[in-house]
Amino acid sequence: SASPQYGLVFDAGSTHTALYIYQWPADKENGTGIVSQVESCAVSGPGISSYADNPALAGASLKPCLDKAMTIIPAKLQRETPTYLGATAGMRLLREQNSTKAEQVFAEVVKAIRQYPVDFRGAQILTGNEEGSFGWITVNYLLETLVKFSFAEKWEHPQATEVLGALDLGGASTQITFQPGGTIEDKNTSVLFRLYGTNYSLYTHSYLCYGQTQALKMLLAALREGSSSPQWILHPCYPKGYQENITTTDLYDSPCVPTPSTPSTAQALTVTGTGDPVACRTAIQKLFNFTCGAHRTCGFNGIYQPPVQGQFFAFSGFYYTFHFLNLTGQQSLGHVNSTIWAFCNTTWKELVENFPEEKERLHMYCSFAVYILTLLLDGYKFDEHTWSSIHFSRKAANTDIGWTLGFMLNLTNMIPTEALVYVKGQQAGLWGSAIFFIVL
Repeated sequence: SASPQYGLVFDAGSTHTALYIYQWPADKENGTGIVSQVESCAVSGPGISSYADNPALAGASLKPCLDKAMTIIPAKLQRETPTYLGATAGMRLLREQNSTKAEQVFAEVVKAIRQYPVDFRGAQILTGNEEGSFGWITVNYLLETLVKFSFAEKWEHPQATEVLGALDLGGASTQITFQPGGTIEDKNTSVLFRLYGTNYSLYTHSYLCYGQTQALKMLLAALREGSSSPQWILHPCYPKGYQENITTTDLYDSPCVPTPSTPSTAQALTVTGTGDPVACRTAIQKLFNFTCGAHRTCGFNGIYQPPVQGQFFAFSGFYYTFHFLNLTGQQSLGHVNSTIWAFCNTTWKELVENFPEEKERLHMYCSFAVYILTLLLDGYKFDEHTWSSIHFSRKAANTDIGWTLGFMLNLTNMIPTEALVYVKGQQAGLWGSAIFFIVL
């Protein structure tokens, strides 16, 4: 039998980078429908955008995972292993802030990967819509709603199978992608795919700055603006008894966080937790604008969104926070609410005693959980009836859920697809003129 083939994809997120190693049998026609994940490797350190002032370290950080991949992929197959790096919202923000620094980070990353005997096909920054769409492809590919291997040993489009929506939460952005019930009114949020001979008209939108890390930075800045003393911040989402020191430089280092009206030199700030879930929810809701403006239905900040429909897989940040709180088992919305409320009322001393292994992020889980609830219920407009359609999951078919698999399937042409088409509406008069000339 023919040797398997391999593919490598780096997911360069805003807070960390991971390498995914995929494999598929080379003797199958087009490799369709049979890609599996062999291994994943977490790159140590922060996301590559954090190395803006020392780009060489961004490249160096990738090498341990590449070394690991070289021990897994047989030497004779390495030179034909397609390898990609996709960067998401962290690099989108850095490019906005300083495009020269973004290019330098990419140059170092490319230089590092080119030192390995692989078929490197480039590094790129994904758009928000691509990130959402490729995540949707990954979910539906793994759950066999797009294509299935039949008893007749043929790849067939499964009959009467509904596709699933995808909910992704990163450090710097969040994406929602699903197949709506009716037509999509705002064509800027519409993506048309043709996969395995079937057309899919999807709604997708990515909200930059509304990933959990950047959103909580915006929250901290807003709490400081509303504080009677700019050096002392009372934080209702942090547990009672918790205190930390940060600097204004750390707080205002992102395009997502507007600098204060009276800028000052770098100074130390003391953040004290008050453990007040009601005040926490009120403060987080102020980060959003829930009025819809010109649109009949919207998500938030005036962005059009049709009503959510069908089953959804919620992964990345959605999964990790709810997994920590033991809320990934399809519990009712009432149970989820009461669990989060109880956790947010727990003091810092009790939390440290109960979760000694989690000390680094422990003070943030209340913020994360209340933010996720606000985003899903007030932002994306899920309610007590549609809540049960959300499945919090990290994996499907033993494969991590995210955009990387859909991205690789698309770029290696292993999934019969037409390129993402952003459907733009034309005025009726233009259509009339076009048809007239075609007939003529």
